Amino acid sequence: MDIKKIASEPIFFERNRVFRIYLGGKQYSKLCGDPAEDTMFPEEWVASKVKAINPKYFGERDGVSVIKGTDIYFDDLLENEKELVLGNRKYDCLVKYLDSAIRLPVQVHPTKPFSKANFDSEYGKTEAWLVVDTRPGAKIYFGFNEYVGKEKFSELEERSLEEKDIMETILSGIDAKVGDMYLINGGLIHAIGAGCTIIEVQEPTDFTIQPENWCGDYKISDNEKYIGLDKSTALDCFDYSMVGEVALKSARIAPKTVIDTTVYTKEELITYNDTTCFAESRHILRGGSFVIDFAPSVYILLDGDISITGDGYEKKVQKGEYFFIPFVAEGKFTVSGTGTLIECLPSKQD
Repeated sequence: MDIKKIASEPIFFERNRVFRIYLGGKQYSKLCGDPAEDTMFPEEWVASKVKAINPKYFGERDGVSVIKGTDIYFDDLLENEKELVLGNRKYDCLVKYLDSAIRLPVQVHPTKPFSKANFDSEYGKTEAWLVVDTRPGAKIYFGFNEYVGKEKFSELEERSLEEKDIMETILSGIDAKVGDMYLINGGLIHAIGAGCTIIEVQEPTDFTIQPENWCGDYKISDNEKYIGLDKSTALDCFDYSMVGEVALKSARIAPKTVIDTTVYTKEELITYNDTTCFAESRHILRGGSFVIDFAPSVYILLDGDISITGDGYEKKVQKGEYFFIPFVAEGKFTVSGTGTLIECLPSKQD
C-alpha cells in the first residue's frame, strides 16, 4: 500500500454512520442508495477526524473516518502524512449529513471562550446548515419566541420530564425549504425539526448542551444534557437575548453567485466574512469544469455524475459520494461533468 500516493490524491472514505439519540436517516436512500429506513444512526460524518461523544460505546475511534479500501483512520493519516495532507495549514472543521425523522432536542453550542473556560478547547461549535431535502411539514427552530430568562428556562427544562414538548413552545419555528442556508453561532438556542436533511459544517467538536428530558422516546441523562458541566454553568451557554426576528436574522444567509456561465455556476454559501470558522460553496456543473484551487477541502456530490482528472489520474464520482483534497493536490485536479457539488473549507488560514 502506497501511503504517500493515498495522501497525494483525492481521498475517498468508507461510509461513516454515527449513533445519535434521535431517529432518522431514511432520506439517505435518495442520495446514497442506503436502505430506506430510519435508525438511530441518522448522521454521516464526512472526512471526519473527530471522535463522537455517545452514550453507548462504538469503539475508541467512533466518528473518525476510515480511508476507503484500507484500515487507515483519517486522523492517523493527518498526523503521519501532515506535510502532504495539510502542508502548513489546518483542517479544523467537521462536515456531516443529518436526516431527522423527529425533532432533535432543544440545544445550544458553546462559543470559543466558553469552550476554553469549560472544556479546555480552542474550538466551540459554530455550525452552518444547508437544507438539501425535506419531508412534509419540515421545520427548523432558531431563538426564543419571547424573552425567557435563565431561571424560567431551568424550570421549563424540569417540566419537560412530564410535558415532553414544552420546550418546543418557547422556540421560534420556520418552515424548512431546500436550498435554505443558516449560520448558527455559539450561544444561539436552536433545534432541527422532524423531516430535515441537512449538510452541516461546523467547528471540529461534538459539544452540544441539550437541556431537555426526552428526545422522542429516548430519555436524556444529565450527563448527555450538560456534557459534564453542572446545570447552572451549562445554562450560561445560552444567549437569552436571541428572541424572534433578531435570532432569525442572525442565522439566515443568502447565497452569493460569484461565477455564472452557461456551463458552470459557483455560489458562496458561507464566507469568511460570515465566520472565520469555515467556508462553504456550491458548484453547479452543466457540462463545464473547474480546478480545485484550495486544499485541504471537502467535496460532496449532491446530484449528477462527475469526473476528477489530474496528471495520470481519472476517477468517476457518483451522487452521494464525497472526497477530501489534500494540500499537495491543490491546483492539480479538475472536476468536470454535470452535477452539484458542495465544497467545505476549514477555518480562515493566516
